[in-house]
Amino acid sequence: MIESRDPESVTDLTRQGVESAYALIKSKVKKTPVLTNESISTIATGSDEVPTTLFFKCENFQKGGAFKIRGATHALEKLRSEELDNGVITHSSGNHAQALAIAAKAKGVRAYIVMPSNSARPKIEATQSYGGHITFSGPTAPEREYVTETIRKKTNARLIPPYDHPHIILGQGTVLLELMSQTQEEYGHKLDAVIVPVGGGGLLAGCALAAHGTGVRVFAAEPALADDCSRGMETGQREPNVATTTVADGLRTPVGVINFPIIQKYVEKVFTVSEEEILAAMRLVLERMKIVVEPSAAVPLAVALSDRWKKDGVKGNIGIVFSGGNVDLDKIADLIKKP
Repeated sequence: MIESRDPESVTDLTRQGVESAYALIKSKVKKTPVLTNESISTIATGSDEVPTTLFFKCENFQKGGAFKIRGATHALEKLRSEELDNGVITHSSGNHAQALAIAAKAKGVRAYIVMPSNSARPKIEATQSYGGHITFSGPTAPEREYVTETIRKKTNARLIPPYDHPHIILGQGTVLLELMSQTQEEYGHKLDAVIVPVGGGGLLAGCALAAHGTGVRVFAAEPALADDCSRGMETGQREPNVATTTVADGLRTPVGVINFPIIQKYVEKVFTVSEEEILAAMRLVLERMKIVVEPSAAVPLAVALSDRWKKDGVKGNIGIVFSGGNVDLDKIADLIKKP
């Protein structure tokens, strides 16, 4: 865990905490666009008489190609300069790796990155280009954590977890603060609900905190092949392990210890979607919006297009968080080809 000089950091897990995080990082991250698409919204509405309008928060246009720069930047801003003297370290399949490398470079400190050996090539190359010093590990969470701890002990670098820490959670929650204000200011509409992808749960927990008290309903989107959050919500107990080959590589991690109770308290429901639904949504975004999102980012749209979502009767102005756009372009044709 990050060793915080702020003993109140855990109790700061509130909407006000997210607002304070935004004040710290808004000049250091991009305010990504919110887009709409009439044809996709029409598909999401289906035969219903009550229209659904989807508002897409495009974190695929963020620094490093994903929302992760928000949490990484906030975590580093909350540490004193002397706490960063030995550099920082994390483990990540790619998006948090890139984010921490960028944030560390901005601070002038060394970033040690442990990446699974099966990480996407573009994510590896991008992390290196941002100045990250990469060590490869096995693909599972225990393997990643073992290599990370070995390097941390050798270097005394400061650990910046990918998702399970208050500073990370609060930074990620700024995604929804922006989405809510942009939907209102740019389109004249108030959000009714938001669908957020869930892997480790930092983004989902942060958005849930940001939505608290606003009337915006929060739903989670998860691959059926990595449904630990869904199962945990059903049983009332966090599922500590997830072994999966889902194409949504950014969502292959179990929900964090700090994140899970926040999700339990504030997230209304978790929807799961199949691999086929994820890739169909990814293809639809490219066809209709002419933008590239990675499979993990397509999961919320796959939920919004599913019969299960429509059956639940969630209508109105729905936010969709496109969490990132880091996809191997050499493989994109295979990913989006129709079955």
